[in-house]
Amino acid sequence: MLSTFPRFTSSVITRHRKKNVARIGVYLFLFASALFFLLPLYIMLTTSFKSMDEIRNGNLIYLPYLPNVDAWIQAWSSACTGVACDGLRVGFWNSVRIVVPSTLLAIMLGALNGYALSFWKPKGATFLFGILLAGAFIPVQVMIYPLVKLLAAVGSFSSLPGIVAVHVIFSMPIMTLLFRNYYKNIPQELFNAARIDGIGFWRIFFQLMLPMSRPMLIVAAIMQVTGVWNDYILGLIFAGPDNLPMTVQLNNIINTTTGERLYNLNMAATMITSCVPLLVYFVSGRWFVRGITAGAVKG
Repeated sequence: MLSTFPRFTSSVITRHRKKNVARIGVYLFLFASALFFLLPLYIMLTTSFKSMDEIRNGNLIYLPYLPNVDAWIQAWSSACTGVACDGLRVGFWNSVRIVVPSTLLAIMLGALNGYALSFWKPKGATFLFGILLAGAFIPVQVMIYPLVKLLAAVGSFSSLPGIVAVHVIFSMPIMTLLFRNYYKNIPQELFNAARIDGIGFWRIFFQLMLPMSRPMLIVAAIMQVTGVWNDYILGLIFAGPDNLPMTVQLNNIINTTTGERLYNLNMAATMITSCVPLLVYFVSGRWFVRGITAGAVKG
């Protein structure tokens, strides 16, 4: 028996070493992946604080020698986005005007659809849910021309209500799926007890289901805000010249050539445009993880 003890000890040490090697490999992979995504962000951020003379020297990955915020100020207030030279501030407020109603309406309708499909189960609910879910797999480009004709027919093309309606329409499949799967994890007995007490459809939804949906509401808000804010093609087509979002104006700044290409200005404009999604993620990231684990991918 004593002779087997060294073998057992050696086996344990070997397994422990293998685990350590595997753990080191995982950490190296995660570090390389993080570096792959963070390096472009680092270059954009440092370049935005450099002067053009310093950029011409080719020191791409070095920190700025004399940091300045001139490019940021110009990108916000006086950069040319085509004919007008009002900077990104106009596009920023346009994006805010688009994002707020698009997020509130999409979340409310998605929560209502998920609630009805999970508890009330109207006739043909499974078939209707399948059709709605199929919309998530239809390319946006396929729907652009029919939506242009439809919105033009009702007089909402190239308007703020038109672009909000388009974002709400395209968000319905994923919003409904998120809330339906979340409500599927709520005990049916809770809903039955409310029905026995004589509570109706709307009162159950607003007083019972919505207060219990905080994690999923945050998940849906993060997804909708980042999706609408980062959108380019829908804003370009449906928003109209008076409501162009920030992404469209960013494209106009980068592609506008009036002599010298100002790389620091372009990088500053890009960083300003991405500030809102980054801020939303850093502020609500932990809630996003909680909402996902609370039922967003279950069912």
